[in-house]
Amino acid sequence: MGSGLPTKILVTGGLGFIGSNFIRHIFQKRPGTYVLNIDKIGIGANPANLNDIKKHKNYRFIKGDISEPKVLKDSIKKVDVIFNFAAETHVDRSITHPEQFIKSNIVGTFNLLESIRKQNREIEYIQISTDEVYGEILEGSSNEQDRLACSNPYSASKASADMLCLAYHRTYGLNVKISRCTNNFGPFQFPEKLIPKTIIRALKNFKTPIYGTGKNSRDWIYVIDHCDALLHVQEKGRNGEIYNISSGNILENIHLAKTILKILAKPDDLIAFVEDRPGHDFRYSLDSSKIRSELSWNPKHEFYSSLEKTVNWYKNNESWWKPLSLEKVLHSTPWKTE
Repeated sequence: MGSGLPTKILVTGGLGFIGSNFIRHIFQKRPGTYVLNIDKIGIGANPANLNDIKKHKNYRFIKGDISEPKVLKDSIKKVDVIFNFAAETHVDRSITHPEQFIKSNIVGTFNLLESIRKQNREIEYIQISTDEVYGEILEGSSNEQDRLACSNPYSASKASADMLCLAYHRTYGLNVKISRCTNNFGPFQFPEKLIPKTIIRALKNFKTPIYGTGKNSRDWIYVIDHCDALLHVQEKGRNGEIYNISSGNILENIHLAKTILKILAKPDDLIAFVEDRPGHDFRYSLDSSKIRSELSWNPKHEFYSSLEKTVNWYKNNESWWKPLSLEKVLHSTPWKTE
């Protein structure tokens, strides 16, 4: 187990949505921490996410792709903990370009584990995974012992990375922990994802695309609660263990869209039902009783007030999202685009 957040950490993918919020959260909760951030600045990453801390005395950024081993050569020896956020994450894009997900999510994780094995086996490694590896669950909730049942290249690549992590823990004794979280929302989320896409399209008075019947449901967690859970995993979690992270806010996509439109004072007739994406899982739900009971973590942010806060952030930060909101990013059926 960890003994509080160490003084030097490596965050991979720290210019992305969750990674950038995590780095900001670290400096708020552990101001003496040194953070090294490695990010290739691919789709979903944005240097503007960390404009407010890029000159922080304890922060350093390196542009690099973890799927290239040489990027990690010098960094591994200088840190105590790695939080691996670096990943391709959008299911729709994984349907169109699966090879990018194999490279980033599997090869990238392999390179991190190999670098630890060869250079510094004392490092703590936290793999940030996803609830999607369990596949859909029509009733009840998935727990850490359930079998994996991936439905798309994205979730399959994340499950593969998880298996590598567990194998390296058992075979080489590496200090590995895995977190699997439900859908995140909050500021700085790339516009291709459901909540920011709905907000931005509504602000532009564009139709809000809802796949199929809109009855697909997800469990939503405010990103800061996820960041806090990761600190609990690092500080109190056991090596070789998996920890589900969830809030219990399960909503159908149609209900979520209508709620966002209501916050924006936009009419429901902005909703447009579109063709469902291939292999679309109907429902996700995670049992997070393990992290709650063993690590004393609980979410602190109420869903609807946090959603309203998120909507208002996008309303007030058009200068952030406007350059990112290309037609292919806001497309109603993105898996059909090239």
